[in-house]
Amino acid sequence: MSTIVNRLRSKILSVVRHVGERIQEMLKPDTVSLLAGAARDAVRSKAQLIAENALLRHQLIILQRQVKRPQLSNRDRLRLLLLARATPFWKQALLIVQPDTLLRWHRQLFRLVWRRKSKPKTPQARITPETIALISQMRSENVTWGAERIRGELLKLGIKVSKRTIQRYLPPETAPSTSPSNQNWGTFLRNHADQIWACDFTQVHTIFFAPLFVFVIIELSSRRIIHTAVTAHPTDAWVAQQLREATPWGEHPRFLIRDNDSKYGRHFEAVVAGSAIEVIRIPFRAPDANSLVERFFGSLWRECLNYMLVVNERHLAKVVREYAVYFNYARPHQGIGQRIPVPPKVESPQAGKVIAFPVLGGLHHDYRRAA
Repeated sequence: MSTIVNRLRSKILSVVRHVGERIQEMLKPDTVSLLAGAARDAVRSKAQLIAENALLRHQLIILQRQVKRPQLSNRDRLRLLLLARATPFWKQALLIVQPDTLLRWHRQLFRLVWRRKSKPKTPQARITPETIALISQMRSENVTWGAERIRGELLKLGIKVSKRTIQRYLPPETAPSTSPSNQNWGTFLRNHADQIWACDFTQVHTIFFAPLFVFVIIELSSRRIIHTAVTAHPTDAWVAQQLREATPWGEHPRFLIRDNDSKYGRHFEAVVAGSAIEVIRIPFRAPDANSLVERFFGSLWRECLNYMLVVNERHLAKVVREYAVYFNYARPHQGIGQRIPVPPKVESPQAGKVIAFPVLGGLHHDYRRAA
């Protein structure tokens, strides 16, 4: 009797399990593809689609209570983008992501598409390997040069390369800070630059800490160094004599900018009056008003004096003269469009081997093409 009961119980459990599996199969959602599902929905009524959308939306609301951030693949993102274009009410129907997220995906896809379209089919080098090697050579041989300085040297050789391209082959450089300038003073300088000279002093100490003074006169329009001199005792008579030497054969400017130093005394004023030069004094404690001379002194220190030990007055005078020649005849200047203050009378060839001429014992180099 017990055997019959056990068999009957086993049969009933088997039937119940089979019925449960069939019910689960019936309740399991279809796993058809997106395209097949869309084709099947095309023949269904509008009421059925609305009811099904409401059912699906409610299920997503329930899922959002449990999963805060669903994981989406790139294929899922692309499908959502394409489906959102098919309905004007996509913001109301979108539940698993924010509308801003979908817009961000669209922008990323837009950039990706146009990046691929804009990519050149045959990549070409922007500059030749010879130019890249020359940039590296200039950088290694001239430790104080930056991208703009190298660009000017390349323009001398007939090689046109942008500053940004040169920077790709150099360590990052720090842009110099600029100070706001006086508009009226700047307008005056621009209008009369070819008729204005400027002069000033800078102090240098020798290896034995003796003070020396470097006197410089510069022409504003061309950045040409007119005159340099070195002394340990800058008296009024000495400064007046330097102005005489800087203005031979009647060559003189209309205006001369100077500061209010007492070294410009009556002897200096007599020479100025005899040459019909109008002196313009800068305001007190305003070195920016004589900025071009200050900038030359900055270049003199950064590119020359900071790397040398001055022995005596004769040594300093020789160094300053050599740097002034390099400054006038070989060094391009950013303020005048990377030109040289005194351009060569004979135009240099645009082709040929590039030769480096050392300046100041190899601290700088002047690059020229062989004739």
